[in-house]
Amino acid sequence: MILVTGATGTVGGEVVRRLPAGVRVRIMARDPGRVTGAPAGAQTVAGDHEDPGSLARALAGVGTAFLVTTRVGGGDDAAFVAAARRAGVRRVVKLSAAAVLDPGAGDVITCWQRAAEEEVRGCGLEWTLLRPRAFMSNSLAWAASVRGERTVRALYGTSPHACVDPRDVAEVAVRVLTEEGHAGRAYTLTGPQAVTAVGQSEVLGRLLGVPLRFVELSPDQARAAWARRYPQPVAEALLESAGRQRAGAKARVEDTVREVTGRRARSFAQWAADHLEAFAPPAPPAGPAAAAAPAPPGGPAAPAGPAVPGEGGPVRSQGR
Repeated sequence: MILVTGATGTVGGEVVRRLPAGVRVRIMARDPGRVTGAPAGAQTVAGDHEDPGSLARALAGVGTAFLVTTRVGGGDDAAFVAAARRAGVRRVVKLSAAAVLDPGAGDVITCWQRAAEEEVRGCGLEWTLLRPRAFMSNSLAWAASVRGERTVRALYGTSPHACVDPRDVAEVAVRVLTEEGHAGRAYTLTGPQAVTAVGQSEVLGRLLGVPLRFVELSPDQARAAWARRYPQPVAEALLESAGRQRAGAKARVEDTVREVTGRRARSFAQWAADHLEAFAPPAPPAGPAAAAAPAPPGGPAAPAGPAVPGEGGPVRSQGR
């Protein structure tokens, strides 16, 4: 049996939707009611990394586990692998982040991710590490301002990033979870080319058929936006991550998606075309009601925060 954690997140949700028919699946979530897209016959159980009893119940009879953790600085990975060892699990597949390979990355998120990898590698079970760059889906942070203002706001708009479609990460995960031959491997996962926020804006504008305006945020503006959403150490880590991206630390492209799945990684244009509805303005009402509809009060929408540049950690949609 395969246990999937993180099934309400970006990659875990795609994993449960892609597991082949006939595979016995159990899904662990803090709130099982939030799990969607589970295959027929899948078990869904309540579980929390801080509740040893729930981990024991979720891991009973499991052979392979997909491990996703999000609590920065917590001991969730250590608790999970200890419970997995006691339950007789054979293999753990850990969702990590590409930033762990960067010697210049010393922020709180990356240090936590490195420690989590050490827990998995030293647990005595078979292991595989998946290390994605940022997820293309992070650009959904721009959706409201694109719909309302035809504007993208981001930090360091010309800095390159080899971001990856989370569906590709999930497809690699499914291969690793269901095939042999991946034990002791660490896979760095990127898209087929490095892109910039300015370039992504141009792609979205072309697909939408409207010109989009790009506004570059200052570091202070980005810090303030992240600080409204995350604890201060995490906001500072995201700002540091963006600085490393500006310096070119995230531009390298790997062909790992093709090597594992046999198919080339999807481009940002492919991801955007498949998610264009999120960025498209609502159609105006037809007929006389359209002319009578009042303008929205308050002027243009408030600026949205920057897309998250990092991976793993506290934001389920990120990648580093």
